[in-house]
Amino acid sequence: MSPVLVLVTGVTVLTVVDIAFGGTFLLRVHSGGVAANPLQKTFFRAGHAHAGVLVTLGLVVAVLTTAAGVSSGPAIAGSVLVLASAILVPAGFFLSVLGRDPQSPGRWMVSVWIGAACLSVGLVVSAVTLIHAGITAL
Repeated sequence: MSPVLVLVTGVTVLTVVDIAFGGTFLLRVHSGGVAANPLQKTFFRAGHAHAGVLVTLGLVVAVLTTAAGVSSGPAIAGSVLVLASAILVPAGFFLSVLGRDPQSPGRWMVSVWIGAACLSVGLVVSAVTLIHAGITAL
């Protein structure tokens, strides 16, 4: 694994602590310990779920490209983009509904769309590099 990817995956594994803390936050929200309107509850759930899924997916993509022996710049970039989406998408969900009783998502919603773009590009780049490695190995 490239040093850049080792560093990025190490930092990503640390974010799992934040995801776990987010789970306790969700429990406080749903038990009434933290005041939140229905929009906030929905966005907090979406942010937490996307964080867990995208971190897992990003780590799997990094391991798959490494296991396939793909260490090129595009393969590393693809993995890093998928891992970046694991930060951008949840951040957009959480930050876009901060404040007292928001009735609609705020400007931070753009982070969800940027994260979705990073995810899409990262997955396509990673898939192409994996397919190329497989064809080359035949």
